[in-house]
Amino acid sequence: MSDQPHHDYLPHVRRIVTGYDSAGRSCFLEDGPSPAIFTVPERPGYKVDNLWRTSGDRPQVNEPDTITAQRGTAPPPHGTVLRTLDIPPEARDPEQRRRNAEATLRAIFTDLGKPAPGSGKHPAYHTTDTIDYAVVLQGEVWAIMDTGERLMRAGDVLIQRGTPHAWSNRSDQVCRILFVLIDARR
Repeated sequence: MSDQPHHDYLPHVRRIVTGYDSAGRSCFLEDGPSPAIFTVPERPGYKVDNLWRTSGDRPQVNEPDTITAQRGTAPPPHGTVLRTLDIPPEARDPEQRRRNAEATLRAIFTDLGKPAPGSGKHPAYHTTDTIDYAVVLQGEVWAIMDTGERLMRAGDVLIQRGTPHAWSNRSDQVCRILFVLIDARR
């Protein structure tokens, strides 16, 4: 954990999108950063790269890119969202951690609303009506649940099934996590 703000951002994720050309041949349509990247000025180093989303029960492979319409945490009804989340080291001061979590909710994850029961465990404690596949790509992070915590390192995968949870980076390096959020019902 750190008392100083972390000013280093990891490089943007390279997003390569395929499709078909006018002759019906497979091709690369895009190659570069996502057009939907969000940061939180009050939380240097924290970044969300929204990469792709689908909507509907069975999306068409040639649906247009709608990632710039993505707002908040949840995917569209019956859809998915693919994103990376860069979490900088947390401040040691609990009040600063609370301010960072509130700034993040105001700036990016506006649909999370009130904290989940048990939010005393961590100021970013929340619940979503999604099944999430979370893959740590770089660094390490603590996954926090009602009844415990697990340290996750690069290569570890967590299947988050609509349970109250939070993420806590207690290291001195930015952690990057890849998420696939799938709209689900209770």
